[in-house]
Amino acid sequence: MHAKEFQKRSLLRIFLSYFKPHRKLFALDLSCAFTVCLIDLAFPLATRSALYQLLPDKNYQSFFLLMGAMVLCYLLRSFLQFVIAYWGHTFGIRVEADIRRDLFSHLQSLSFSYYDNNRTGQLMSRLTTDLFELTELAHHGPEDLFTSILTVIGAMIIMFTVQWKLALVVCLMFPVCLSVVIFRRRKMGKVSKMVKQRTAGINADIESSLSGFRTSKAFANEEAEYDKFSHSNERFKVSKREFHKEMGIFHATMEFFTSILHVVVISVGGYLIMKDQMDYRDIITFSLYIASFVNPIRKMAALSEMLANGLAGLQRFVEIMRTEPTVQDLPDAEELTNVQGAIQLDHVDFSYKEELPVLTDVNLEIRAGETIAVVGPSGGGKTTLCQLIPRFYETSGGVISVDGKDIRHVTQRSLRANIGIVQQDVFLFADTVLENIRYGKPGASFEEVVEAAKRAEIYEDIMEMPEGFDTYVGERGILLSGGQKQRISIARIFLKNPPILILDEATSALDSITEAKIQKAFDELAKGRTTLIIAHRLSTIHAANRIIVISEGRIREQGSREELLERNGVFAQLYHTQNLVEGKF
Repeated sequence: MHAKEFQKRSLLRIFLSYFKPHRKLFALDLSCAFTVCLIDLAFPLATRSALYQLLPDKNYQSFFLLMGAMVLCYLLRSFLQFVIAYWGHTFGIRVEADIRRDLFSHLQSLSFSYYDNNRTGQLMSRLTTDLFELTELAHHGPEDLFTSILTVIGAMIIMFTVQWKLALVVCLMFPVCLSVVIFRRRKMGKVSKMVKQRTAGINADIESSLSGFRTSKAFANEEAEYDKFSHSNERFKVSKREFHKEMGIFHATMEFFTSILHVVVISVGGYLIMKDQMDYRDIITFSLYIASFVNPIRKMAALSEMLANGLAGLQRFVEIMRTEPTVQDLPDAEELTNVQGAIQLDHVDFSYKEELPVLTDVNLEIRAGETIAVVGPSGGGKTTLCQLIPRFYETSGGVISVDGKDIRHVTQRSLRANIGIVQQDVFLFADTVLENIRYGKPGASFEEVVEAAKRAEIYEDIMEMPEGFDTYVGERGILLSGGQKQRISIARIFLKNPPILILDEATSALDSITEAKIQKAFDELAKGRTTLIIAHRLSTIHAANRIIVISEGRIREQGSREELLERNGVFAQLYHTQNLVEGKF
């Protein structure tokens, strides 16, 4: 289902739609639960028959046959309970897996702007904790509701046939119990949702602290991080305390009503015996049925807690699924093929927020195979400009074209498949060197990976590592140097072999010696490709055919280095300032 379908459907319809692929398991679960109910309802009837007929008539053989039959029924019941526990939970896990699959897939479809505004830890909580609650609800929810209703109705029918007056008293008490369940469930639901929100907040804080623990140690700020965590943890404790308070009130009230039912049966039954309107054996039967009657109420009490948690998780799941990507393919979007690499920006405007324009009326034409350097003061819009070309964000106005095709009219996947990006902050997965390079072309052969590593000037470094290409790089590549990480990211691009290349300040965090090595790899990488180099250090743009100067969201100048120096404008000012600073060392 797409976001619009989730927007149209109710929570219940969305939840039940995940049952459909596993309906056979669901039917097996309910069938077993139905049979268990019948066995539970049969025992008091068998007891009443024995007390009224078999024992008074001294028909002991039939009595023991009946008890033997009940033993067989309870053996069957035990087997059915195993089926419910095993296959019922299997059903719940499969539903959870399907929901998690759709959630992860949808998260992948969401645009950069969504991740700009949502913390990773909170999204992790929605993919894990919230969905566990949904598993329990998927398995136990329908089953417990079905068996509870069936048991209550069955028990009431039989009790009315035994003594309608006493059954009527029990029947009148049931709506009171049900009203308490509904009222307290709503209370718990509100508190449960708040707990989940705060749990997600704690997960986000923990994720942030763990990711930045090297920084906190470097600044000797462990105590400050601990204080931040303690504050979040305290908020969680308070919200949990509120939830447990509501849960305690709920269970205490339910225990009172379920226990008082026995007192009511004995009191009213005793009165009816005094009036010769009832037999003591019927009171025994009623007491057995009250036990059957009370069990569903207890289940509904547990169900209400489960429902409160599950619905809170379901609402948070649906909230994400109803979120539409800000960048979407048009229904008739075409595949971008045979890309030469010509790029044109025609009167392009962009702003992250309407009141804060980042780019204004940008016009730029880049020939296929041309190398363009994009320079300018920090915050001028260099990186934003290059993020618009792969359509990570949607332009506020104007048109961007690749080979004359408006990028809004081609699929995002095919567009990005033809663009290679090397960023300053390289992200490596917690995997081997081999798999991190192969990420540029999943399924690439080992020989192709080796060739890409050689072209990226990283092969010799890899051969010196303990396990060669099978060396584990650590979380975000922490076990490698900055230069090694950068060259692995370059090897990915060699493997991907895209016609358009974007280098986003890819060497600004490296020392001069490492930068010189990587610059050689970049020069090799840029051959025959349309290349945009976002540069902080002007020394890295010697290979550029043309330099674009962006300041305050506009293209202020463009031309060769010599031409721009002669103009003595923004570029010349940047150039002389950088030379002055570097000359001090």
